[in-house]
Amino acid sequence: MCRLLRYCVSHSLYAAMARLEEVNRGVSLWMSIRYLGYLSTLNLLVAVCLGLYVRWERTAQPVLLVIFILGLFVLGMASIFYYYFSMERVSLCLFHLWLGFLLGLLCFLNGSSLDMDLKEQVTCYMLVASVLIRTLWALVERVCGCTRHRPALLKSAEALELTGFAVASTTQVAQDSMSLAVLALAVATLVTDLRMKSFLALPNLICFSVVTAVFFFKSLGVTTNPYALACFLSRLVCEPLLDIYFSGLSVTERWSPFLRRGGLWRRLTLLPLLAIEIAFLVLSAFKMGNLDQWYIVIPSFSASSIFWIICHVVFLVTLWGFHSKLSDCQRACVVHRAELGALDRVMASRGMRHFCLISKRLVFLSLLSTVILGALSWQPSSSLFISVLLLVLPLESLAHGLFYELGNCLGGTSVGYAVVIPTNYCSPDGQPTLLPPDQVQELNLRSTGMLNSVQRFFSHHMIETHGCDYSTSGLMLSTIQAKLCSFLEAHTADGPRFDTYVLFYSGHTHRTGEWALAGGDVLRLDEIVQLWREKNAGYCSRLVLILDTENSLPWVKEVRRVKDVYVAVQGAILSNSTDLEIQNAPQLGDFTSQWVDFNCNPDSCVRWAERGRTVMAAYGLSRHWGDYRLHLPTGNDVAKHWKMYFPRLTYPVVQLVHWCSSLNLFWLCGICLRCLRRFKLNWFPPAVLDTGQGFKLVRS
Repeated sequence: MCRLLRYCVSHSLYAAMARLEEVNRGVSLWMSIRYLGYLSTLNLLVAVCLGLYVRWERTAQPVLLVIFILGLFVLGMASIFYYYFSMERVSLCLFHLWLGFLLGLLCFLNGSSLDMDLKEQVTCYMLVASVLIRTLWALVERVCGCTRHRPALLKSAEALELTGFAVASTTQVAQDSMSLAVLALAVATLVTDLRMKSFLALPNLICFSVVTAVFFFKSLGVTTNPYALACFLSRLVCEPLLDIYFSGLSVTERWSPFLRRGGLWRRLTLLPLLAIEIAFLVLSAFKMGNLDQWYIVIPSFSASSIFWIICHVVFLVTLWGFHSKLSDCQRACVVHRAELGALDRVMASRGMRHFCLISKRLVFLSLLSTVILGALSWQPSSSLFISVLLLVLPLESLAHGLFYELGNCLGGTSVGYAVVIPTNYCSPDGQPTLLPPDQVQELNLRSTGMLNSVQRFFSHHMIETHGCDYSTSGLMLSTIQAKLCSFLEAHTADGPRFDTYVLFYSGHTHRTGEWALAGGDVLRLDEIVQLWREKNAGYCSRLVLILDTENSLPWVKEVRRVKDVYVAVQGAILSNSTDLEIQNAPQLGDFTSQWVDFNCNPDSCVRWAERGRTVMAAYGLSRHWGDYRLHLPTGNDVAKHWKMYFPRLTYPVVQLVHWCSSLNLFWLCGICLRCLRRFKLNWFPPAVLDTGQGFKLVRS
């Protein structure tokens, strides 16, 4: 009997699945996933209509019946616009605006008499089911790769639903309506915070949920439908929350709607921010009305408000300075006619990373002062104070997230210097021999092409050019030492040293790798390293040597014995050939051309690991290269930053931020990671090493 029953069940399931497969044959995966979204929306519409019907049935208010009929009419009009006139944008705008309004009514038109109503319970269950189905749809869509992530601070559907929710709040008294409107703005800021993947976005979401559920609606004094509220918030938060993991957009791509705005528009956004901050301070001052404990309230509020004001002066000045530097970067993009994705390289070359590393600490202190002032002036009975606090926190978290992300993702500043000395002599048997005139002309053409490649490399990676020297007669030792001293002493326009110094050389060398200079002089690697030690004393910059020479391998090996400084050598290995008549023999300049193409062209076909290459590459790193980190702001850098941007009154705050950030509580973990990096780079160097400046060192 059990076998028969099991056979019938399994056969029925097989037949049903086979039939379903026939029906869905030819239907794309994307459409199948979209059906889940349609089901969630349909479920939500039925729940809203049923909820409004229950409220009309209980209260017999004709307004609810009018709204219900008007809602059906708007839904019908949206369908007509969508299917008959192909006005999809207008249709979706009407739908989302009206949906937010109806959900808001469902939230606020609630009473204790509805708790035991069966239809109200069905409404609540359907709202929960709608949230679950929508979450499942969003998750499956992202797992299957059927969604396209596009940069946006706030989508139009989210803005329209929040607008409809704010309009529905007008059913309450004026003060409560204002509090709910501010709360809707706070939700919009929170959604933006999540979509931008701000560092403090998740703590903000938890804080918002707890404070709203425990304090805000209790301070309103109205009975709300928690299921409708949870459904409304979940619809808005679900996708940004999942995109924290699934979105593959880079930092500059996520922030591009803001970063690519004009300077005037960005500066105008400081006006509403200033108004919100002042409103928060004024509402916090109402705590002074509590005179029962005046000896505690007045001193604590006075101290915290003064600290808050100083911190937020720093906050606003920091934002103004950021907008100024960003406008400079935008102008540089226009001047250089850079492509769409070059803004991050321009910002890196203009020292934006250094600015953001200091600014994120200042903004975090401003955020901390807001938390302290909000805690000391906490007013659980004031819904307006709570809503403004919930708006201020994600706004300041957004600013902190912007500086935090840019400080971590942008490369450091870099400067480059190139020396090309084409030699008119060859040494196939160890004795210098003058080249024929036609080969001299070809060599000069190759050297000119090499200079063009180096200029392309510097321009593509926004490396500031310190100079490119080209000399057919050679350079004297004193001349090149003076030029190297000037190059290694270079500083950025803001004051700090560059993070990376790139030195390119192509010319005649001896078998041991020394540069052959005019007058029989030579320049050794240890002389360059010693000069670098002198010029870089007290700093943590790094030096990268790129050698397109016939004998660069000895320097690649020698640099591995260098200690205490960060030096790397990228060298060329040309296949040996003593026959000058072979046309396919590698020449000086071939390595530069291929290496620059590899680092500047994402679609480059250069494969350094393939066998049989005539032009190969090798790199060597100093022993402590793995310890290198991009330059972090020192006390001197912070002092220069303060003098450049801030009034004298704020100096104690800036120094306090620097002192707090200099505390390293995880020094033991840092030592272990440093040892592991050293071991990896010294014993198992990767075939392609990313320098963090946009270009890579390679070995064949």
